[in-house]
Amino acid sequence: MTRLPHPIPYQGSKRKLAPMIDTYLPKSIGTFYEPFCGSAAMTIHAAHYQRAERFIVADSLKPMVLLLQSIVEEPDRTAARYGEIWHGQHEGETGYFNEVRNRYNTGHDPVDLLYLICRCVKNAVRFSQDGRFTQSVDKRRLGMRPEKMRLAVMGVSRILRGRTRFRIGDWKETAADAKPGDFVYLDPPYLGTSVGRDKRYHRQLTQDELCEGLEELRARGVSFALSYDGMTGGREYGSPLPASLGLTRLLLHAGISSQSTLSGRKEETIESLYMTPGVSGPVTEIIRPQPAQTNLVL
Repeated sequence: MTRLPHPIPYQGSKRKLAPMIDTYLPKSIGTFYEPFCGSAAMTIHAAHYQRAERFIVADSLKPMVLLLQSIVEEPDRTAARYGEIWHGQHEGETGYFNEVRNRYNTGHDPVDLLYLICRCVKNAVRFSQDGRFTQSVDKRRLGMRPEKMRLAVMGVSRILRGRTRFRIGDWKETAADAKPGDFVYLDPPYLGTSVGRDKRYHRQLTQDELCEGLEELRARGVSFALSYDGMTGGREYGSPLPASLGLTRLLLHAGISSQSTLSGRKEETIESLYMTPGVSGPVTEIIRPQPAQTNLVL
């Protein structure tokens, strides 16, 4: 088994679920799109296992896309810069993190963002609607060490370099040229964490807006998978998508909720995966991930 490199420890990343999601991907894909890229976990997985010829990594948060582009196209510079930032901190102090956060919120340097993600509380990234990083420092640790980060950065660069393009903008625009034979993997903010009081993302997405875009993909004959609603400890995040979209809904066991852990609870998370037609029949049982992978690929 293979443990893939992941330099961005993003809470909510599909790193652990990627092998399960991969099971339902088409056998041959022209271009693989990930328009809500986050840490690009699905793209990294699909590229390593040669699931597509080309890859489009995109997001509406510009520094996140620029960070991934820097990792892929300038791995040495990115790893070195991260090391410089990491070595500027001292165990037990919190002021340095706040300095980097203020610097990022002013200049939006992508590698500053990488440090903040690695060092913030439980890697639970939070942005304001104007893109400001708002999460606080985790006082119990210093974040990924530079030696480990360099290995992860170089590994991702080897996997994605030369066959990946990067785009910034609304997901419908960054996936506008997807066509039959391509595949779009969508991991937008859950409705329960992007609309209402608990807003964790810089850009909001209503279910109506999402469904409108999905209908457009269906009309163009583009295959896709969507990670969207779910439940933790009996609490649901968002309503199921309308049956009129004609999608198959799978229920995936995503493990212990990090957000619940922050609140002192131990609760399991179940995530929905919606697929365009092709999966045999509606699946209602919970699908669990395989045992943890080993042997890092560089």
